[in-house]
Amino acid sequence: MSLEPAVREAFAPHGVLSRAADEFLPRQGQTEMALAVARTIEQGGALVVEAGTGVGKTFSYLVPALLSGERVLLSTATKTLQDQLFGRDLPRLVQALGLPVRTALLKGRASYLCLRRMELARSEGSLPDRSSLRSLAKIEEWAVATRTGDLAELPGLDERSPLIPLVTSTRDNCLGSQCPKFHACHVNKARREALAADVVVVNHHLFFADLAVRESGMAELLPTVRVAIFDEAHQLNETGVQFLGAQITTGQLLDFGRDVLAAGLQFARGLADWSAVASGIERAARDLRLVVGRTAPGAKLRWTGEAPEQVDPQPWLQALDELRQAFTDATQALATVSEIAPDFVRLHERASVLAQRAATFAQPCAPESVRWVDVGHQLRLVESPLDIALAVQDKMLKQRGDDAEQSRKAWIFTSATLGDDPRLRWFTEPCGLGDAEILRVGSPFDYLVQAAVYVPRDLPKPNDPAHSTEVARLAGDAVRRLGGRTMVLTTTLRALRSIGEALQARFEGSLEVEVLVQGQWPKRRLIERFREGDADGRPGCVLVASASFWEGVDVPGDSLQLVIIDKLPFPPPGDPLVEARAQRLEGQGRSAFNDYFVPEAAVALKQGAGRLIRRESDQGLLVVCDTRLATMGYGRRLLAALPPMRRLQSAQEFDAAVEALGATRTSTTLPGPT
Repeated sequence: MSLEPAVREAFAPHGVLSRAADEFLPRQGQTEMALAVARTIEQGGALVVEAGTGVGKTFSYLVPALLSGERVLLSTATKTLQDQLFGRDLPRLVQALGLPVRTALLKGRASYLCLRRMELARSEGSLPDRSSLRSLAKIEEWAVATRTGDLAELPGLDERSPLIPLVTSTRDNCLGSQCPKFHACHVNKARREALAADVVVVNHHLFFADLAVRESGMAELLPTVRVAIFDEAHQLNETGVQFLGAQITTGQLLDFGRDVLAAGLQFARGLADWSAVASGIERAARDLRLVVGRTAPGAKLRWTGEAPEQVDPQPWLQALDELRQAFTDATQALATVSEIAPDFVRLHERASVLAQRAATFAQPCAPESVRWVDVGHQLRLVESPLDIALAVQDKMLKQRGDDAEQSRKAWIFTSATLGDDPRLRWFTEPCGLGDAEILRVGSPFDYLVQAAVYVPRDLPKPNDPAHSTEVARLAGDAVRRLGGRTMVLTTTLRALRSIGEALQARFEGSLEVEVLVQGQWPKRRLIERFREGDADGRPGCVLVASASFWEGVDVPGDSLQLVIIDKLPFPPPGDPLVEARAQRLEGQGRSAFNDYFVPEAAVALKQGAGRLIRRESDQGLLVVCDTRLATMGYGRRLLAALPPMRRLQSAQEFDAAVEALGATRTSTTLPGPT
């Protein structure tokens, strides 16, 4: 039986989905996407789907994937979305469809408790404070009962806790099969379950880490998968380039030196001059930092020649050579004791990799790549490809081969935002998917009724020092009338601090409004508090946030009715990767502004605006505090990329809309699509 009829039947008014989701309503766009996914699974090839908010894309790809009976890999952007997909959406559908499907969840090492590292944290007495000691006791108690070892299961553990690196492993410090806890290892258990499962849920970071170093376990998994689905695919390119280049940090070097000294003195004292080996590495790392000299923290130094800008080439190259030599010495010393303890085997591998990286950075930059140095508490040397197109074509789609089995594989890429033109070139070009089938499915929401957008004309220009002050004033006035219910999204950390401090000062001591600012609480706690809103007599909330809060934050209902964006989210022009991409386009005779900067801003703006309307019953206002949206020619293109909201033309219309929202409260919120 063809897959399409079975999929169509599942999405019918009284089909199986009506039993899997409360208040399920058939949606033409959802069914259209599901049928396209079914065709791709049957025929093979690549499908790119932009599915607007509310379409229900999760069910659109899960239903045909499950009904196909094929082995499936699902990858999403974050561990939180992984947990939602694995813990909620998949079980509901598997039960409703009545399929004997085995599912598995696979994350990176940093998500799983390492039993050996937990014991070392207790025995070595290296915990930073009493709070960490109490947290370790909770982890030890939980460790006895957990089956998965996934730290996300442990309530109350702050994702920023300094204890987490002490009780999890890395590729560098894992002993592999030589570890005394190998058979009980949670990472290995997760990998074994993934290899035995029909559907495996991973995240983009894990996927690309494996493409780069073949270490996560997917080197064995991916060849056996016939259907690979990437949700939140708009993050693929930026995630991929993080792993497909080369990096080395002075922090890595110092950690390695300490590990060599500790292992040498514990297991092989007197068999090598471990102090000299460690001090040689530490000295080389220190000298590399000294060559850079005084540079503002957070700076990114372009590196287009022999050395980064503002750095003398001769001492820089000498420092790199001394670094390579220090690791060569370490490799030789470790080779003489490799049979004494498994720690030395891993240290030898680390030394070889770091020596190779040091040698790489002493050579010219690879074609179609860019180099730079991040300056902070430590130096980070980076060589990055400009995009993931070559890796996708050669390592995933394998378009240059004649493998018949590979041609049958189905690759599905989907997100609510993938570009602002019919061919979705913002996504397909850097991801090497120019030949993929393209489908765009619009949102079912009635934006003209549910939402409005306002661009204030009287604000200072975005680069005016008074801009953030005026944004805070506008936001404060609206927040006071709404009793909270507002998210302010900023494009820079400077604006985040300025607007956050201004709003906290304005509402200090208020019993009606609580101001939440990114960085002051863990992200999960901030979102939970914001979703609670003014329930149970608590103050309403305004959340001021940047970066990661522009997407993946779902706050349906009355808790969020106003989204304020401070500036148009253009890429930072001084960033070396941004510069290199722009120069490549100019070299091709194209316009970097029209073909890169504007599409980037359009996608980011659409993501930020997408926080506003999450359900059919939601109502709200979007304010973009950047006059360029109304005065510049490209503003029309950016406005066209937004959902079709009605336009508010004056401050009076905006005030009236805010008053209307403040006067009405939706008593119930309809469940949204999945």
